[in-house]
Amino acid sequence: MLTVETIGRIRREHFIKGKTIREIARDLRVSRNTVRKVLRSGETAFEYERNVQPRPKLGRWTVELDELLTSNAAKPTREQLTLIRIFEQLRERGYEGGYDAVRRYARRWAKQHGQATAAAYVPLSFAPGEAYQFDWSHEVVLLNGVTVIVKAAHVRLCHSRMLFVRVYPRETQEMVFDAHDRAFALFKGACRRGIYDNMKTAVETVFVGKARVYNRRFLQMCSHYLVDPVACTPASGWEKGQVENQVGLVRERFFTPRLRFKTYDEMNAWLLDKCIAYAKVHRHPELTDQTIWDVFEAERPKLVPYAGRFDGFHAVQASVSKTCLVRFDNNKYSVAARAVGRPVEVHAYANRVVIRQDGRIVAEHSRSFGRNDTLYDPWHYVPVLARKPGALRNGAPFKDWVLPAAMERVRRKLAGADDGNRQMVDILTAVLTDGLPAVDAACAEAIAHGVHSADVILNILARQRDPGPPATILTPAALTLRHAPVADCARYDNLRRTI
Repeated sequence: MLTVETIGRIRREHFIKGKTIREIARDLRVSRNTVRKVLRSGETAFEYERNVQPRPKLGRWTVELDELLTSNAAKPTREQLTLIRIFEQLRERGYEGGYDAVRRYARRWAKQHGQATAAAYVPLSFAPGEAYQFDWSHEVVLLNGVTVIVKAAHVRLCHSRMLFVRVYPRETQEMVFDAHDRAFALFKGACRRGIYDNMKTAVETVFVGKARVYNRRFLQMCSHYLVDPVACTPASGWEKGQVENQVGLVRERFFTPRLRFKTYDEMNAWLLDKCIAYAKVHRHPELTDQTIWDVFEAERPKLVPYAGRFDGFHAVQASVSKTCLVRFDNNKYSVAARAVGRPVEVHAYANRVVIRQDGRIVAEHSRSFGRNDTLYDPWHYVPVLARKPGALRNGAPFKDWVLPAAMERVRRKLAGADDGNRQMVDILTAVLTDGLPAVDAACAEAIAHGVHSADVILNILARQRDPGPPATILTPAALTLRHAPVADCARYDNLRRTI
């Protein structure tokens, strides 16, 4: 192909020096047709485009590559593979060529199928400890054999690119609080600025420009961790482009193919290990001589020190039914019997529910994310059994109630007695005052002596509460009396005679 230098010499030799086409062809060792083409066209550069592109190694693999690209394009966006993953699949089938040939072919294929898009952005730079970005994504997983869409919380340190991912059943505010706390606990600190989109759990009102009205509880969390929240312009994802890219990376690296776990805890433990492992083996995009983990370790001293766990709950007022149940989030939770008749406040955390009344905790349960579930704590109903001991047999809270071994043996022995339910209720009521370990020990002692009645067990508990006779105190020699007093009752007779 003619270079621009050769074209320039041809034009100067002819138009300035007046040389003929034959002379120029002889001096520059090019054909006369080439000289004529340059002079007649008036162009200063020529480009050559191949009609047929030789692909010595990729040639016979183009059919399979087309199949991979077509099947990948048919998948949902969240499940599509990157070109590097497609290249790895092609290598597994026997392809021995390089990645660049696959990349060029795939991009040309994407243009032909109308999938290529162009966009321009301004690169951003962040100082160590300056900012982090937060976002949510929806991922498809198999949880205990059921296909579930989970909500993944993403946190990314803008300087070191250290990533954190944790999945939840919901995107509610208590999940936001929990994700921040676990991320900052891993980082051992927080950044001075947090970059968010305008999610409802953080922003209540969006005004023109950057003005926002933030949620009160969200501002409390930011104040706890000493973070200044910043909300992006609506529909401007590039303002938090790092975490947007992390969503795609995590989806392609961690959630493809679909994850299979039994519980959220198992999945989150696996994701945490994957985040750390990824950071330790991948290079930082700017500081290429260091890994992401190395830059993260250097950034840690610049972070705002971790302030401890924020009490991140979502509070809701509720009423207590006559069956000692509180309805929250389409489920029911039992509370202590003393709470019946007055309103309570439900504090919903990411994984548990705490119910308070007048500042005191009246119930605490693991949180259920199903529908129409009822979670009982049998001990909440023990005071009610004092009035209705027959409920011990058929009461819903007492089905499949697992008691300590000794108490369970006593319960089975009392089941055949006429007043067995009443006696067992007396034993259970004693737990409220003496504690479960003491009552279980008393039951074990009674069984060891061949008895199992409530009177005997309560007597054992009473003897354990009795401090016993006082210890004998020896009198020191210095306090011993030299002249012991002598009792003389006759003196009382003198008083009587005097009267």
